[in-house]
Amino acid sequence: MALYFALLLMFGGVNEVFGLQGSSGAEQGSEGPEGATSCSCDKLNRAAAAGVDAIRDPAHKYSSEANIKVTETQGDEEEIHGQMVLISGGVFLMGTDNPGIPADGEGPQRLVHVDSFYMDIHEVTNGQFQSFVSATGYITEAEKFGDSFVFEGILSESVKGCTTQAVAAVPWWLPVKGANWTYPEGPDSNITDRLDHPVVHVSWIDAAAYCSWANKRLPTEAEWEYACRGGLKDRLYPWGNKLNPKGQHYANLWQGEFPIHNSGEDGYIGTSPVMSFPANGFGLFDMVGNAWEWTADWWTVHHTRDQLNNPMGPQSGLNKVKKGGSYMCHKSYCYRYRCAARSYNTPQSSASNLGFRCASQEKW
Repeated sequence: MALYFALLLMFGGVNEVFGLQGSSGAEQGSEGPEGATSCSCDKLNRAAAAGVDAIRDPAHKYSSEANIKVTETQGDEEEIHGQMVLISGGVFLMGTDNPGIPADGEGPQRLVHVDSFYMDIHEVTNGQFQSFVSATGYITEAEKFGDSFVFEGILSESVKGCTTQAVAAVPWWLPVKGANWTYPEGPDSNITDRLDHPVVHVSWIDAAAYCSWANKRLPTEAEWEYACRGGLKDRLYPWGNKLNPKGQHYANLWQGEFPIHNSGEDGYIGTSPVMSFPANGFGLFDMVGNAWEWTADWWTVHHTRDQLNNPMGPQSGLNKVKKGGSYMCHKSYCYRYRCAARSYNTPQSSASNLGFRCASQEKW
């Protein structure tokens, strides 16, 4: 905690680093591109606490090699590491020439080739992350900092009463003391009945450490988008262009008026158990909605129209790309539950709607 406040002072204080202000004086949401207001997940950023080298290469002590004796005693390997599916390589149209949020660098549409790879069929769950922590003693960024960002609508009145700051312009995001992957809504919550939900409050650094332990890696943005499309060409969603074909919900998203009321028409207000909605053509679940997913790439909004082979994004940067949107996404506020949509956060950042899944060149 002392380190946390030292960093805040170093980078200009709480209000400047996170854009926080007293919750009683919070501003209203700012207008995004084409009049759509953003949920501003990309504003939930921690200042860098580690050098670039440390970010690129997760500590060896969390790799499977360093923990081989522990992981061998953890039971069924498939249950720990999760099922994966082979995504056969090919060429696809990445991005779009009709961006929903132009400022995010969704375009231009370009031909991209990716080699074959394996991908987790669902987001990493609380249960899987718990196995990792038990095997390695890993401590997440949110635990080190002592807090994480939580959507106000899922907090208890007691926790809200103890939180006096909010993110400027987006007052529904609160920095909650004690919120982390084991206490998703703060000290009075737990994951006992949510072991099959996606783990959240994990930073990019946390996700990379888990993947290293599991002998996997984070997917590149190109791999992620190729997998999201499920073999379909130039479609908005993993299942096609209609959000709710024949009245059926295909993803855990926001229904109602954001951020005032979520009707829960799809059956959920917060995260849902993985695989609660239909898989796409590649057999992957929750590629949009439920929780945002980290990718390996550094963020940029500048893309070439030239055909690329296995692009990996810039060599360095300040922010990492995340894809897929979350249970908080609604067309009026965060139209980012499309395959081409994208956003970003700093590698140290965490929130109650941010998780990940792994990829690999080998099946585990």
